[in-house]
Amino acid sequence: MTLVAAFSAISSAAAFTSRAAPRFAVRAATARAMSSDAGPFPCGDDEMPFYALGVNLAKQVGGQTGFKSLMSDEELDLVLKGFGEEICGTGISDGETILMTYGQELNKILQERSAGLVGRVKEEGEEFVQNFLDCNDDAVKTDSGLVYYSMTEGEGDQPAVTDTVEVHYHGTLIDGTVFDSSVDRGQTLSFPLGGVIKGWQEGVAMMKVGGKATLICPSDLAYGEAGSGDKIPPGATLKFEVSSRDGRK
Repeated sequence: MTLVAAFSAISSAAAFTSRAAPRFAVRAATARAMSSDAGPFPCGDDEMPFYALGVNLAKQVGGQTGFKSLMSDEELDLVLKGFGEEICGTGISDGETILMTYGQELNKILQERSAGLVGRVKEEGEEFVQNFLDCNDDAVKTDSGLVYYSMTEGEGDQPAVTDTVEVHYHGTLIDGTVFDSSVDRGQTLSFPLGGVIKGWQEGVAMMKVGGKATLICPSDLAYGEAGSGDKIPPGATLKFEVSSRDGRK
């Protein structure tokens, strides 16, 4: 993680892109209804668009970079202080001078802390895999490191990596946090098997139609040291419960 990479997201986040726009293309009344389970909004309708900009900036920069995991509360307060003073023009020092003077030191700090964090996340994943294997005698660990545990045996042929398959799935981190779930959405997913993460390419190819299995994918069979957005941390081991449907082509 470099200083440029960390802060270049601000320019793209300053105006909502076409990719992000649908998330905000809802009427206020609908948004209030959607938020009922998450609690009330922190501001009134006239103020919320500006609050939303702050949330977008945080997700673009802090969420993807994992600043909360890399810094103490006191250090995050300094980040917010620098951001606020620079954007409001109230800082007592020139921003470019600050970046030129301390940018390399910041890069070093982030790189060192990121490497340590990824290492710990991988170790926790390895411990989770071993515990799962110890608790489930029928679970199989393949040569690639994938853990496959058949919950329900299916029937028929197994798909090839060139096939398009249809599945229901529920994906969690090793602490049980749900990051994606077609089950929760109530809609199956069809996709070319060769176009997904390696753990799915291998694991789904081991299933037959009608079968259900648990797939545990170490980071090198999932999203690696980059992670994915603000939901899947760098180095994360992922657990999926996958049901194979008859959607093969």
